[in-house]
Amino acid sequence: MPRIALVTYDPRPKPSKDRDLPVLLAALRAAGAEAEAVIWDDAGVDWAGFDLAVIRSTWDYSWRAAEFVAWALKCGTMTRLANPAQVVRWNTDKRYIGELAAAGVPVVPTQYFAPGDVVDLPADHEYVVKPTSGAGARYAARYTPEQHDTAVRHLAHLHEEGLTAMVQPYMKGIDLHGERALQFYGGRLLHASRKRAVLASGTAYDADKVAHPGLEPWTPTPAELSVAERALAAVPDAPELLYARVDLVDGEDGEPRVMELELVEPNLFLSLHPGSVPAVVTAILTAAGQDVFQPGPRARIEP
Repeated sequence: MPRIALVTYDPRPKPSKDRDLPVLLAALRAAGAEAEAVIWDDAGVDWAGFDLAVIRSTWDYSWRAAEFVAWALKCGTMTRLANPAQVVRWNTDKRYIGELAAAGVPVVPTQYFAPGDVVDLPADHEYVVKPTSGAGARYAARYTPEQHDTAVRHLAHLHEEGLTAMVQPYMKGIDLHGERALQFYGGRLLHASRKRAVLASGTAYDADKVAHPGLEPWTPTPAELSVAERALAAVPDAPELLYARVDLVDGEDGEPRVMELELVEPNLFLSLHPGSVPAVVTAILTAAGQDVFQPGPRARIEP
């Protein structure tokens, strides 16, 4: 009977936002596993006592990225961690988008500005400013060229906090066709979803945003599946991805581009796709019972 940790965050005093966590715990226990929800930064946890630790909803990590990566590296020496610590370290810094582009993956064009860099903002199109370490549209905002001074103040705030900023053109395809999230588990397509635009024009960067507005099931196109495969195949040193979510938007040419690659703690949207629960449970149990989880991202991903 494998002992499995579903790794989460401490939401107190508010209730947890992870609606999938109790569903997965119940399903794993029904399948014969000893499954627990464990808070990642609880100093009293003996990670060596688990056969597998699955990062599920560590949704406060982006505020403490360096601390979280250090935890993942330590946890990965004590038990099998999914996804592996080297993947976590790579994926917590959105400069990976530049690496995907260099590997030939279609991505949203991205510029990076670290503290001290000379900033050159677009003067002829709408754009988005956000930190390279963030989640749930934290510190993200959308600007027109006429809002240059406001965007500069936004960048200055990010730099004052020691954060590297990223600037991307606002992809107008989101307003027409939304953002598609292709979810993979155990090396196979699990399901896909679509959501509407998160960033409304004029919303302040420090305002609360709805992370997944208008979420609905989606059937991915062959082109979307192809781009997702190419993105996962480009992940460096990742022989054992248990899960992945590829977020796609349409470029100016109407073709899908990678907006983000979620390999740390993606929302699974199981409440929207309850039929996916058995496949997730099977993949977790398989990972808990093998020395090396296969197939990895370089294997053909089957729908």
